[in-house]
Amino acid sequence: MNTEQTRPPIDYGQLAEAIRGWGLALGFQAIGISDIDLRSDEARLDAWLADGRHGSMEWMARHGHKRSRPDELLPGTCRVISARMDYLPAPMADSWTVMADGTQAFVSRYALGRDYHKLLRKRLQQLADHIRERVGAFGYRAFVDSAPVMEKPLAQKAGLGWVGKHTNVLHEKTGSWFFLGELYTDLPLPVDEPGVDHCGSCRRCIDACPTGAITGPYRLDARKCISYLTIEHNGAIPERYRRAMGNRIYGCDDCQLVCPWNKFARYSEEQDFLPREGLDQAQLTQLFAWSEAEFLRRLEGSAIRRIGHERWLRNIAVALGNAPSEPGVQAALKARLDHPSALVREHVEWALEQHSRRLRSDNTDIKGD
Repeated sequence: MNTEQTRPPIDYGQLAEAIRGWGLALGFQAIGISDIDLRSDEARLDAWLADGRHGSMEWMARHGHKRSRPDELLPGTCRVISARMDYLPAPMADSWTVMADGTQAFVSRYALGRDYHKLLRKRLQQLADHIRERVGAFGYRAFVDSAPVMEKPLAQKAGLGWVGKHTNVLHEKTGSWFFLGELYTDLPLPVDEPGVDHCGSCRRCIDACPTGAITGPYRLDARKCISYLTIEHNGAIPERYRRAMGNRIYGCDDCQLVCPWNKFARYSEEQDFLPREGLDQAQLTQLFAWSEAEFLRRLEGSAIRRIGHERWLRNIAVALGNAPSEPGVQAALKARLDHPSALVREHVEWALEQHSRRLRSDNTDIKGD
């Protein structure tokens, strides 16, 4: 990627302002520009990987230092244009209310609507098209969770916020309910001031994590994280975390829900992020009954679809094991006892055992009275 030699003179300051304007017109809420120096973040990433805190996400280490050295991933890169898009949908069932009802399924709010990857990538391409119309051919590539990119440190360097103690990006005026996307480019644009940490002494996210995955400020052990366990992990969910999962069947938002900065969060105006298939307050038994064909059809265009039907059933089986011991719940589980997947059967058997223990305990209490 080297178009600098053939490019006519450009006022990069004016171009940066134009890029911000085009970004806002395309539905992004903020655009920031950073250099590509990620040396301090590279050291933290190396230590995180060395400790094995990435779990089975071997792809985190697969590309060497291309993740922390943008010009090695895309030669010629000297700047990164980071873009923020809010996703919190409205109207939407209240998260705490859903989690308090053991018969309902909780889905992380980012996954209720259309898969954001395609939407953001399309908008980033449109942003690149605007730039090309202004300056002619230039080197770039758009990324939305599609390659080894350290999007959070880059967003902080670009002034879009700071990486909070829960390791999500926060902004003091908008909270953390947003997606990030990047354009790597060879345009030597002026860079923005980096975001400043405003977490202070607060530790609500650390205290609220159901499985203790946030092991300290700015330290996440993915192996314990419910988002990792329900989405990235493809094996059996360790039993020590199953009760803590509650009814969370895809992702976990607790650390964001308790964050004081999210009182400033804004609802998204993107219609594609509105809940589909009633996933903001669906019944567990209803979702558990979906055949694989129905799962694929109903979740067409959803980020959830990529975990596959087997992990979908695995996750819901755990939630049903934590659900109230009602006849409908146990009947739904028993209907999957002969599922062809050993992974699903093991989690169904565990769930039924939870209800058996509960009922035995209840009967013991009654006899004692």
